Amino acid sequence: MPTSADLTAKIREQYGAAARRVLAGAAAPAECCAPTGCCSGAAAPSCDPISSNLYVAGDTDVLPEKAVLASLGCGNPTALAELRPGEVVLDLGSGGGIDVLLSARRVGPTGKAYGLDMTDDMLALARRNAAESGRTNVEFLRGRIEEIPLPNESVDVIISNCVINLSGDKRRVLAEAFRVLKPGGRFAVSDVVVKGVLPDGVRRSLELWVGCVAGALDENEFVGLLRETGFTEPSIEMTRTYELEDARAFLAGAGLDVEQLASEVEGRVGAAFVRATKPTVTRRGCGCDDGCCA
Repeated sequence: MPTSADLTAKIREQYGAAARRVLAGAAAPAECCAPTGCCSGAAAPSCDPISSNLYVAGDTDVLPEKAVLASLGCGNPTALAELRPGEVVLDLGSGGGIDVLLSARRVGPTGKAYGLDMTDDMLALARRNAAESGRTNVEFLRGRIEEIPLPNESVDVIISNCVINLSGDKRRVLAEAFRVLKPGGRFAVSDVVVKGVLPDGVRRSLELWVGCVAGALDENEFVGLLRETGFTEPSIEMTRTYELEDARAFLAGAGLDVEQLASEVEGRVGAAFVRATKPTVTRRGCGCDDGCCA
């Protein structure tokens, strides 16, 4: 696994470059959270097996074009979360702001949508998109998802779009999410997950960490970490599985031996909806006289 410092620097560099391209009037490069630049196999319809065709027709029509161009996720967490008017939403790793702006629309003027990102260029892009959209119930915060700059129990819903896999300390990310959620709050994220074990060469690749593959949790490990953190009813629903030609594309982009590794990766990596709930009452201990051992 790359060091935390190397990983943070690479993410800032690559996602900052993506934001600058969009600000300059170009689309975000395919390498961000989808390290393919090809048009073959299962990726052919979109040239991007991870971050294409994620939103229902019409969802993004009301958003600034630059917010859509900077979308580098793997799902649509705003639909997953079933947001309600008046709720407070936090998007971990908000990028150009597409999911924050969609959330702000759904929670309405009595609600609020926060976006958290550590990349200055992405924050600049997101704030410009928010101003262009006219949404006043949004706020973008600078910070890391391992250290959320919000008070305890201040958020109704946490969403994220293909970002938790980028962290080198996922246990801390989940603990911070649990801390800022209100009792009964919902954790509803889109992320890349793994079924089984990836080859060591893939796990060690910095390029594939930044490409949302090498750092992805095994689905059972993800559920286990959510439970250990204190969440209830954790579940994972696979929405896409990346097949052989997709594996060939992102392995080649990382400079790895495609022929040796593609078949070992095929079908083991995919996008998923990950859900969990913070209990309305958080127990600090358990005594069998209160029934919690049953």
